Amino acid sequence: MSTQGQHVGESLWPIELKPSQNPLPAAQREEILANPGFGKYFTDHMVTADWTEELGWHNAQLVPYGPLSLDPATNFMHYGQAIFEGLKAYRHEDGSIKTFRPIANAERFQRSARRLAMAELPIELFLASVNALVQQDAAWVPGGEDQSLYLRPFMISTEVGLGVRPANAYKYLLIASPAGAYFPQGVKPVSVWISDDYVRAAPGGTGEAKCAGNYAASLIAQAEAASHGCEQVVWLDAVERNWIEEMGGMNLYFVYGSGDSARLVTPTLTGSLLPGITRDSLLTVAADLGYLATEDAISVDQWRDGAQAGEITEVFACGTAAVITPVGQVKSRKSGHWEINEGQPGPVTMQLREALLNIQTGQVPDKHQWLHTIC
Repeated sequence: MSTQGQHVGESLWPIELKPSQNPLPAAQREEILANPGFGKYFTDHMVTADWTEELGWHNAQLVPYGPLSLDPATNFMHYGQAIFEGLKAYRHEDGSIKTFRPIANAERFQRSARRLAMAELPIELFLASVNALVQQDAAWVPGGEDQSLYLRPFMISTEVGLGVRPANAYKYLLIASPAGAYFPQGVKPVSVWISDDYVRAAPGGTGEAKCAGNYAASLIAQAEAASHGCEQVVWLDAVERNWIEEMGGMNLYFVYGSGDSARLVTPTLTGSLLPGITRDSLLTVAADLGYLATEDAISVDQWRDGAQAGEITEVFACGTAAVITPVGQVKSRKSGHWEINEGQPGPVTMQLREALLNIQTGQVPDKHQWLHTIC
């Protein structure tokens, strides 16, 4: 356990350690870890750092988890300069703790900041913050099947004052939350609603940035999906309202055919959908398993007709939280209703899910060097 005033990550970026004198008692922590859910509980500490025009990035420190004190005129609350990331730390069988492709998250965090005219966080500081928090709160990393520690890096503008312009001050924070199995009762396909009336992002917009505003704008369509008995919303392109882009906060994959001849297609990155790290990883994992995996445009009609003709045999969404989620039913106001694989998880979907989870949890060799050892 680190002590007051020490620094970690000197080779990356120095993080001053100011650990809590009153961490949650071990018995209470273990009670939480027995059934953590997702995003309900948070570890004892967080990492913060500040940026100003005069000093650049400075004051990086690990401190007790707690509230922030903000002026009512703080910039991000009015003009929305807020971005975030999501990644996981996994406890392996040998007791070590590793994260999955954190540099890819750090690079996307920089791209999101650039798009919102925010200060870009150095990759070294991103990685050092992850190392510091996970090392300090290592006891919070669960070791059960499909369990992990979810890490949420985020940045907000902190200049005080009204005026529509890029802020002159920013704060970076990293918090962590133990995460249980996403499908505790077994993997179950979701039903999705194709949004014909709302658009998530348009060309030239912020679609490929992981910014808070994108998610706020999606909530009305998510509510519409729920009103039609669906668990998730599928977004179409903004120009023709015809091409599949992504599902909620996840990317989509379509499986054509079956067995050894199956091939996978994921919608091409157009600048208006998020370049998911799980999506990118699955292009490689699919190839490792012998499947042809490509990027291409897929229309609503191609999805419906392909599923009804038996050409599209499986569909799944992918992202950090759930890894892979099968899609079983599709509903649309304009295009009707159809099922995929009789509403059941498909074999290719489940094979890919197992293969990626095995890499993340150390069950198979990490031949692509995606894992980053923390402790």
